[in-house]
Amino acid sequence: MCGDMDDDESELEERLYTRFRAHAQALLAQQGAGPKEPADLNQYLDKLFSDGLSRCARDGEQAEPSQRYERLAMQPLVFARLAGFLAGHLALSEDPLRKVIEAMMMGYGEAEAMDRAHSHDHDHDHHHHGDVPAHDHHH
Repeated sequence: MCGDMDDDESELEERLYTRFRAHAQALLAQQGAGPKEPADLNQYLDKLFSDGLSRCARDGEQAEPSQRYERLAMQPLVFARLAGFLAGHLALSEDPLRKVIEAMMMGYGEAEAMDRAHSHDHDHDHHHHGDVPAHDHHH
C-alpha cells in the first residue's frame, strides 16, 4: 500500500512538473518575440523575468527526471529570498514588502489563469480550479 502512495505522489509530481514546463514554454514563446536589448524599463523587467524562468526550466530539464519536481519546489524559495534581499535595500516609503507580495500573488494567479485558458481551448478536458491537467498537449 505504501508503494501505491509513492506511485501516486510520483505521478502527481510528474504532472505538476509537466504543467510547469508547458506554462514556462508558453510564456517564453510569448516573450521570445521581444527585442534582445530592452528599450525601456518594462521591456527590461520582462526580459529579467524571462531570463529567470528560462534558467529554471533549463535547470529542471537538466536534472534527473526523479529530481525535477524537487528542484522546481525549491526554486520559488530562492527567488523569494532574492526578492526579499532586493526589497530590503529599498526605501520603506515605497512599501517594498507589499509590492513583492502583490507580484508573487500575480504570478501565482497567472498559472491558474493559464490552466483556465487551456481548459477553454480543450472542451474535452474537465478540470477545475486547482486541478492539475493529467497530460501535456504538445503535439
